[in-house]
Amino acid sequence: MILANGKRYESAMQDTILSGLAAKLNQTLAKPAPTPELVISAIDKLGRTVEAGAFDAQIDALQLDGAQQYKALAIRLLRRDYLEFKLRTELGADAMPDRYTEPPAGLAPLRVLTRPLGVLLHIAAGNADGLPAFSVAEGLVTGNVNLLKLPQADNGLSLTILEALMDMEPRLADYIYVFDTPSSDLAAIKRMADLSDGIVVWGGETAVAAVRRFAHPGTKLIEWGHRLSFAYLSGPVPDQALADLAEHIITTQQLLCSSCQVIYLDTADMEAVRGFCDRFYPVLEGMALQHQPKTMGAVAALTLRSRTDHLEALLDGRAAKPWHSPLCSLIVREDTALELSPMLGNVLVKPLPSAQIIEVLREKKQYLQTAGLCCRAEDRERLTQLLVRAGVNRITSLKNMSASLPGEAHDGEYPLRRYVRMVNVEPQAQ
Repeated sequence: MILANGKRYESAMQDTILSGLAAKLNQTLAKPAPTPELVISAIDKLGRTVEAGAFDAQIDALQLDGAQQYKALAIRLLRRDYLEFKLRTELGADAMPDRYTEPPAGLAPLRVLTRPLGVLLHIAAGNADGLPAFSVAEGLVTGNVNLLKLPQADNGLSLTILEALMDMEPRLADYIYVFDTPSSDLAAIKRMADLSDGIVVWGGETAVAAVRRFAHPGTKLIEWGHRLSFAYLSGPVPDQALADLAEHIITTQQLLCSSCQVIYLDTADMEAVRGFCDRFYPVLEGMALQHQPKTMGAVAALTLRSRTDHLEALLDGRAAKPWHSPLCSLIVREDTALELSPMLGNVLVKPLPSAQIIEVLREKKQYLQTAGLCCRAEDRERLTQLLVRAGVNRITSLKNMSASLPGEAHDGEYPLRRYVRMVNVEPQAQ
């Protein structure tokens, strides 16, 4: 389905809609952009409606694992106080203000306008349900027109959210377009890109490289690529910290950029690594049993992963793993490389003495995102600074590795700052 001009259209209408889109966008851009207050009021109203249960039947029909956690996160992200705090944090106390510079040496001041980029094309990834809608919400808060290309795995949730938002505030209809264009239709995506002032691309290196090839040289690229995250454990690890890490691994299924792919232990002793696995595996397996997937697709994915892992072990001549079940596993490696795990509850465990943090993590500096840190209080600042200097952008507790923390940046940058431009205007001479 396509969402345009506040209405749904069949996918077959794509070429017709794209043919008239340039003229439509020009008409919209000729008008003043919606104010942050207008957008925030509409989004807050949507959030309160979600909280009241108006969309429960639709969310349940999507058969999402962890639907209630998703709903709770959506409610928080759609709250007025959250959005206003985000706006203040990223764009200043007076969001998108007009101001004057105060240059030295008696030079004339310049008027400075904070304005939307214009038209944003969001090329969304499918690793988090509803994420495309939240990307559009950030574009709306900064006054942009938003073209959203849905991921092929989208289940209709983003379109439902955005359609409800337009119903609540019809004045936003000209600022939201949703296309279910397949990634293989590069001609259509390029037409959208040519109409855009900025392209927000979520995804891995293949997606980013494709956008770079067809984007106009003058178009701003805003890349939110795939990232790698890990846990770093130093010193005694409390039982509660193990439970928090297990819950994080199982409930995210390690599908998010902030999900733990590798558990690093501050040691070079492989016996200590195996001893940790003996202690942690029952906690992980218990959490996996507690949060068994309900949807057919998730169950199938876990089954396929388990069978594949078993066959690989047989082909490699490896003995049966002591920390393995169809629901989860701990995979011990002697190397220190940060890499993607098999996911779905199957996590790598490796040694990494703190003296080697910089040299090891810098090998993947362009992919670093979150480090879940558990250590003695007296070691926390030292280890934090090592992780920061290595290039890590988020340092959290094990419990909050994939939590949305108020006021945080995304991959080391504030998104809203990337969706606006600064316009300088010379004041008229008196």
